[in-house]
Amino acid sequence: MTPWDQKVFVIGEAGVNHNGDLGMALRLVDAAADAGCDAVKFQTFRAEALVTRAARMADYQQANTGRAETQFEMLQRLELSQEAHHKLLAHAARRGILLFSTAFDLDSVEFLASLKLPLWKIPSGEITNLPYLERIGRQRQPVILSTGMANLAEAAQALDVLLAQGCSREQVCVLHCNTEYPTPFGDVNLRAMARMGEALGTAYGYSDHTSGIAIACGAVALGARCIEKHFTLDRNLPGPDHVASLEPAELAAMVAGIRAVEAGLGDGIKRPSPSEAKNVAVARKSIVAARAIAAGELLDEQNLTVKRPGTGISPMRWHEVVGRRAQRDYAADEPIEPGA
Repeated sequence: MTPWDQKVFVIGEAGVNHNGDLGMALRLVDAAADAGCDAVKFQTFRAEALVTRAARMADYQQANTGRAETQFEMLQRLELSQEAHHKLLAHAARRGILLFSTAFDLDSVEFLASLKLPLWKIPSGEITNLPYLERIGRQRQPVILSTGMANLAEAAQALDVLLAQGCSREQVCVLHCNTEYPTPFGDVNLRAMARMGEALGTAYGYSDHTSGIAIACGAVALGARCIEKHFTLDRNLPGPDHVASLEPAELAAMVAGIRAVEAGLGDGIKRPSPSEAKNVAVARKSIVAARAIAAGELLDEQNLTVKRPGTGISPMRWHEVVGRRAQRDYAADEPIEPGA
């Protein structure tokens, strides 16, 4: 059993939008729970193990932070301590929301494993990290695999590593993703999501970095079983991801939109729904007398017409009725009876 088996699994991605502050991280848990998310996710790393001291920030990170610093310096400020993880887990349990995290280095994988979390999230940047993939695969737990910056062959190769370590295909959900923050709508390529899932034989979903909620809801209409979306307490806060994140009210609107789309998908069989059955007689039409008709008169296109309600003979039987003799007198607008 995976979290996305019964319904679309909606993840509020807190990421590093706590700015290294535990109090803010706790409020992010509250915001995700209040919005109706199924889970809230953080990021677990040690800057020293994740990035060299000379590595530069991504262009979007530099633009969003407005700081002239290295990626190492930025990440060091955004680390969450092990003690903070324990406090966040306890708070999430009180709020009734699942909490998990993305590990970005092997030491962090080991730490998260010690917390006995029920699933794993592999970020896009680790999709070519063989030792990391092998370690996650050996957990033999549900895995969400983000595929930003990857082509189908790279996604398939990463999946093969997980499977070779004992993870089952049924435990994997691959997420289509674009790692630009925010992602231009023209670069989303949402159709690739379903095609990737079908090619890999796994559940699929979407990690959304676009502005707004439209694309996330659209992904559900295309069969996404998991949606991940960054959120923040305030988009104006300093930090690399705030500007491309939803605020709490928007996050709640996204969850509501996803649930509406999910409910609206149905079973794919075209038939009248129970709610509209009462409208059949009101909206459809019957064959009625266009004027007074005397018994024995020939029924034709001059003395017959079609009007609501649809409680009489269906107009689809028009050619059966035209040419018969009226069996009795009809007043104008009176429904023609079977046998005429």
